[in-house]
Amino acid sequence: MNKILSLTRRCVEDYGMINPGDRIAVGVSGGKDSLVLLAALAKLREFYPVPFTVEAITLDMGRADGVEGLDFAPIQGLCQELDVPYTIMNSEIQHIIFDIRREKNPCSMCAKMRRGALHAALKERGIAKIALGHHYDDAVETFFMSLIFEGRLSCFQPVTYLDRMGITQIRPLLYCGESLVRGAARRLDLPVVENRCPADGNTKRQEIKELIYELQGRYPGLKARVFGAMQRLPLPEWGPAEHRRRPLPEEMEEEL
Repeated sequence: MNKILSLTRRCVEDYGMINPGDRIAVGVSGGKDSLVLLAALAKLREFYPVPFTVEAITLDMGRADGVEGLDFAPIQGLCQELDVPYTIMNSEIQHIIFDIRREKNPCSMCAKMRRGALHAALKERGIAKIALGHHYDDAVETFFMSLIFEGRLSCFQPVTYLDRMGITQIRPLLYCGESLVRGAARRLDLPVVENRCPADGNTKRQEIKELIYELQGRYPGLKARVFGAMQRLPLPEWGPAEHRRRPLPEEMEEEL
């Protein structure tokens, strides 16, 4: 967890993600990424020189016909251990997308509905900042998806201000590779809730993930060079405050 904390702090500082007195909600899906982010920010608040608070919000997606619902009780227990307030919001998003609308390409619609529900919940609670669990591999995959499927050089931003909602999104795990996150979740024995989305494993992102895995095997260091290029171009809002602070590629991966 020390490496996760170190890289998270560096990312937070490089992109000015946390300001004094911030009340930060962590969007907790139940997956390994959001749980590691929650644990990291809960620990970081104990010693970070800028004071901030953390709370967790889960959007229960409901369930499509024939799909078993999710049990978030273990996450409730984790939040109690971390001394983090926890809120579960109920929705019928899966039922709407898969049973009523029968979307052929459900991921885009799902993302829009999730964002809308989550942002509305933040406004109701007077929270203006949310931390999302996107990591280093997610960023590289998103860059490839934009290039291959849309013909654009684009990716989500480390810090995004949504002016219409008055909400700031931050992504503190961007310097952490997926293998590092997976290893931390395993060592901390975090209560990961398995994804039961009917579209899981059959998406464009999964195609790109498999493509990058193949290319990384043929061209070692590919992901690190792509990530570095995103910062050096830079893509909009991707230039860190201090370029010399970019982590070395091996720092993003799990220690063997």
